Amino acid sequence: MKELQTSLITETVANLCKKANYYLPADVVAALEKAYKEEPSPAGKDALRQLLENQRIAREEDCPMCQDTGLAVVYLDLGQEVHVVGGDLYAAVEEGVRQGYIKGYLRKSAVRQPFSARVNTKDNTPPIIHTRIVPGDKLKITVLPKGAGSENMSALGMLTPAKGVEGVKEFVIQTVDKAGSNPCPPIIVGVGIGGTADKTMEIAKEAVLRPIGQRNPDPEVAALETELLEKINKLGIGPQGFGGKVTALAVNVETFPAHIASMPVAVCIQCNAARQAAAEL
Repeated sequence: MKELQTSLITETVANLCKKANYYLPADVVAALEKAYKEEPSPAGKDALRQLLENQRIAREEDCPMCQDTGLAVVYLDLGQEVHVVGGDLYAAVEEGVRQGYIKGYLRKSAVRQPFSARVNTKDNTPPIIHTRIVPGDKLKITVLPKGAGSENMSALGMLTPAKGVEGVKEFVIQTVDKAGSNPCPPIIVGVGIGGTADKTMEIAKEAVLRPIGQRNPDPEVAALETELLEKINKLGIGPQGFGGKVTALAVNVETFPAHIASMPVAVCIQCNAARQAAAEL
């Protein structure tokens, strides 16, 4: 049994909060560079140029790439042979978020009593934590700071099975079209199909973590991803909503078995500041 100190978990989460907000992942940078070369719209091309320049400055100066540094969504893949010692696991993760956002000079965006007083928690806690028990003696921590501009465009559709794949396509494309420039395109679109209402929303958000260009291993699902990406990029929204052919960098679809009488579909949109960082302990 491997012992893992909570102090190390706290330190790791704090570093990941800063890394995710300072450094755009390499696959996203590469996708933006490709989009810049291919975008025919002058205004869209200029927007992409500025996004690439922005991420370069953030990386070189160790500062946030966007003023919205998100709510901290944390994924824990906890090996069943790991014994966490020195305190409570979730408390250690929360302390890591607190330290990361305070010491990293990241905007604190969490508010209590969201329907009334909306008092800022002043340290961006509590985080939203998803835990999976997996084989092995490692703990993988993934931090996904989720900004409000893109999160506000999320959608859940409880479709009937009779709607079929065409219903899924219509729901996803209408959701992106309605979102327009609000989520700061070019975007990454995570789609969940199946499960229950909460499960499909969960897998839609996990889908945005998948590297750009990596298709679902199921050929039928992969073909759906390709078709949705093509149709979304024909909407003409373009970079930052200025028009053009690059509205989305990727569409990632995940599925889960569903009840015979339902077909839930969820759309999670991630902005061009596709913040995420991971580490394995």
